[in-house]
Amino acid sequence: MEAAQAQWVKVHPLIVRVTHWINAFGILIMVASGWRIYNASPLFPFRIPNELTLGGWLAGALQWHFAAMWLLVINGIAYVTYGIVSGHFRRKFFPLTPATVFHDVLGALRGKLAHDDLSVYNAAQRAAYLAIIVCAVVLVFSGLAIWKPVQLQEITAIFGGYESARVVHFLTMALLVLIVVVHIAMVILVPRTFPTMITGRARRAS
Repeated sequence: MEAAQAQWVKVHPLIVRVTHWINAFGILIMVASGWRIYNASPLFPFRIPNELTLGGWLAGALQWHFAAMWLLVINGIAYVTYGIVSGHFRRKFFPLTPATVFHDVLGALRGKLAHDDLSVYNAAQRAAYLAIIVCAVVLVFSGLAIWKPVQLQEITAIFGGYESARVVHFLTMALLVLIVVVHIAMVILVPRTFPTMITGRARRAS
């Protein structure tokens, strides 16, 4: 019995798992409703298929968007506070260098990235998780600039005006979606990582 228990290692604390799934739900709502908002006034010469959007019409999409926004902001504050206070970010995300990120991304593309110890993030994972946090911050502030361009004109000015803020918001959203798609692809390629985000534990490779 003791030998069997020794093969298991704690990978994700409860708060990390809970905030992860809340983020996943919130991002899905934000993106789908955001695409419907985009369709009401497209920035580029294309529209998002309505089947992939949420809200039914502009007002409905805005309601979904703002509801998910508050969910993500509150959840994000909880996650970042825990990450800083507990030292989770320091332990999991650092050290990180461009060279190690390039090495691990190249290894992932070749299918040679090791996942022996799931309790340790490789450089590609560290870079992706940090990029998600940065994207979230940019999305919040660019979103505020779009929402209240006059009342929050100081924030709007940082992005170069209302239209520039819309472009930044859309491109940052596209980058976030790309990161999420790659993340899902990696989970499919290494399926044993999925249960760890539910149970918080993984069997140590022998």
